[in-house]
Amino acid sequence: MTKTDEIDDTSAPLIEHLAELRTRLIHAMLAFVVGMVICFTFWNPIFNFLTEPLCSALAARGQEDCGLVLIKLQEGFFVAVSISLVGGLVLSFPYISFQLWRFVAPGLYKSEKGAFLPFLIASPFMFILGASFAYFVVTPMAFDFFLGFQQPGSLITEDGATQHSAIAFMGSAQEYLNLTIKFIVAFGLCFQLPVLLTLLGKAGIVSSEGLAAVRKYAVVAILILAAVVTPPDVITQVILFSVVYALYEVSIFTVRRVEKKREERLRAEGYYDDEEEEADVAEDPLLKNDPLMKEFDEDEEDRK
Repeated sequence: MTKTDEIDDTSAPLIEHLAELRTRLIHAMLAFVVGMVICFTFWNPIFNFLTEPLCSALAARGQEDCGLVLIKLQEGFFVAVSISLVGGLVLSFPYISFQLWRFVAPGLYKSEKGAFLPFLIASPFMFILGASFAYFVVTPMAFDFFLGFQQPGSLITEDGATQHSAIAFMGSAQEYLNLTIKFIVAFGLCFQLPVLLTLLGKAGIVSSEGLAAVRKYAVVAILILAAVVTPPDVITQVILFSVVYALYEVSIFTVRRVEKKREERLRAEGYYDDEEEEADVAEDPLLKNDPLMKEFDEDEEDRK
């Protein structure tokens, strides 16, 4: 066999993987295009659904008009395109996840498939949960807060007294849509935190003790995140901070459970035995009198 043949044989699996990846990407892209076309066809009902929190907030203040204006001539078209892009991604995400699974699954062991598949299912569920929380809880409160800066106005009276001018909401359709999508996507992504950290914990990259040790730094990071991804109002930032920090604590709990199950599995498979290790230490006088071992035992007693 020549050197050229060895190179060709070595590169053949790589070419097959690249061909498989190309096929999966084409399928995913076609699914996204189909979902985008469907959402573009029905963009008006989707837009009406997204404006429901605003209309409810206006109705609660006694304002019957819930209209939004088009600042630019082409703004209506870009509103439809924005809705179709986001909606197409949402509709096609299950099929895209399936294509991802079809590409990754052949290279995984049976145990790895059983570990990876639940996270693949939990990820869209947590995103929908976060998006629903943003739509039904956060956006009504945020819009009610923003609308509170309106004020009625009046003209100059007969005696010459000047009344204050009105401040009325005349929202841009594009700006409102961008704000609403920003809320939904931000909370949907933040709700992925337990899934991500639990997956990293299952892979052994992070640990529950490590996450607990950096809790104070996580608080600062969450505060910065809340300030960046939400509008500049305290209510929304406090809500996002509270939710993400609660999810961080949930992540520590889930990672601890993953570690406990992994330890139980390793102990059942006989990789290590605590009783034998303790017996070896007790029988060996060198280990028994070792100051490092004594310090380790004291630390273990303190933890208990």
